[in-house]
Amino acid sequence: MTGKIVALTDALGNPVAFELLPGQRHDSKAVAALIEGRTFGGLIADTAFDANWILEELDRRQAESVIEQHPNRTAPRQIDRHIYRWRHLIENFFQKLKEFRRIATRYDKTDKSYRALLYACSTVINTR
Repeated sequence: MTGKIVALTDALGNPVAFELLPGQRHDSKAVAALIEGRTFGGLIADTAFDANWILEELDRRQAESVIEQHPNRTAPRQIDRHIYRWRHLIENFFQKLKEFRRIATRYDKTDKSYRALLYACSTVINTR
């Protein structure tokens, strides 16, 4: 059983929300659920999230989009490289999450129990 965790963190790298996806599903499919009902000033993401509908949604919300772009994008957008360097905070969160062996190896069989464990581990990470 494979799966993906797509997470949303605040400006300090603390987890705010996450979505579980099947392993074969594209990461950008979880963005709509993650940002629904949330207010924010910007979104920092890697190339996997370079989709027109995400950029349009961020423009509609007047949020800054700092998303690394695919090299074959016909109309490239300027991104602030200084702000993009802060993307390491989400990577740090995933590294902290992988310290929990049960998360890294996906011992839980059901999504419900795996999600509960993600919440528990995120709480531990936040209290450190």
